[in-house]
Amino acid sequence: MADGEGWPTSTDNPAVRRLSDWPAEPLRDLADEFGTPLYALDLDRVKANTGRLRSAFPEADLSYAVKANTTRPVLETLANRGVGAECAAAGEVQRSLAAGFPPHRVRYTAVNPPARDLDYVCGLDDAGGMILTVGAMDTLNRVAERGFDGRLCVRINPGVGAGHHAKVSTGAEPKFGVPYDRAATVARRAADRGFELVGLHAHAGSGIAGDDLSDHRELVRRMGTLAADVEDRLDFVAVGGGFGVPYREDDPALDLDAVAAATREAYAEGWRGGANDTAPPQLAIEPGRYFVADAGVLLTTVNTVKPTPETTVVGVDAGMTTLVRPAMYGSYHAIRGLEPDTPRRELVPCDVSGPVCETADVLGRDRSLPDPARGDLLAVGNAGAYGYEMSSNYNSRPRPAVVAVEHGEPRLVARRETLADVTRFEAEAEDS
Repeated sequence: MADGEGWPTSTDNPAVRRLSDWPAEPLRDLADEFGTPLYALDLDRVKANTGRLRSAFPEADLSYAVKANTTRPVLETLANRGVGAECAAAGEVQRSLAAGFPPHRVRYTAVNPPARDLDYVCGLDDAGGMILTVGAMDTLNRVAERGFDGRLCVRINPGVGAGHHAKVSTGAEPKFGVPYDRAATVARRAADRGFELVGLHAHAGSGIAGDDLSDHRELVRRMGTLAADVEDRLDFVAVGGGFGVPYREDDPALDLDAVAAATREAYAEGWRGGANDTAPPQLAIEPGRYFVADAGVLLTTVNTVKPTPETTVVGVDAGMTTLVRPAMYGSYHAIRGLEPDTPRRELVPCDVSGPVCETADVLGRDRSLPDPARGDLLAVGNAGAYGYEMSSNYNSRPRPAVVAVEHGEPRLVARRETLADVTRFEAEAEDS
């Protein structure tokens, strides 16, 4: 890819980038240089998405749900723009600090944290104002046992859940947070025990859009009321993120300005419904997917074409170990051919299948694609969130490479694993 020629620019900031908006030639150049399967991330699009979130929520504290994509350039890009890091595990805390997030902009929001995670987070010498979130009285006790005396946030279960799939709807799931009717008591106990209680946190779920927005609004309203009922002065009330992006080609883009307005209105309504007549704590949001989903594509090569009476099975070198969302959630990702002669080919019904011996290992069913041939390059859209993050070595398959592009210039983020990498820890255990 010469001097970024043909690569999308950030001069405009559309509400969503569709797979059809990615130019084919630069993607072919990336595949030629780095091989497939390959995740390609556009850091300029991450910056543009950050700007749109800031514009919609100008007065809110903005953090990034790190679990969506933890690659170092993405984290550095967001840290350099003053975004906070919302971390679900000790490893995400470590990555965020290493990428340059100031400790006071890091929030550890774990669910049932393992002992070794708490040991690491509570024992950080450079904690520097990092916020630790607890979702159970037992977790509060475990934190106290480790001598943590820093800033604390309490996660609430508001009894309202939403999201694109039942597996990611968290707001009403007992696993997540202190039950709403006990939340004020737990918050006051935390303050009474000497913790610096700075915030409350809740999250409805992931991929929220359309009808789910009413549930999000209700969650925000309840959190506003709860904040007014807590006697101690709070710095913030975090209402999660989970803002959806359109995965299907004809899905409308999320009206982020309308979501922001509804969020502010619901928060103010909840606060007025409480006992406190002072100004409410700062509203905080923690999107993940919205920052990065449409900033990434997955490139994959056709290795087998098999016509059958039902469909044409297009076998590719990426599968559920590369991108698990279709297998795990039944998620839809747009798929597009990138060959120069693609526009001249006849469209045929296809199933795009991976190399894993599982019926679920299908990236897309019933797709109309240009008549496929072995060696063709395909692109899978909206792969920037929960793509590489959820890849695995199932079937002892090496994980793919990742490349980041900024101002049209690519750089390798994660090299492609080898077969030796897959068995490295076993070999090291045998040698120890």
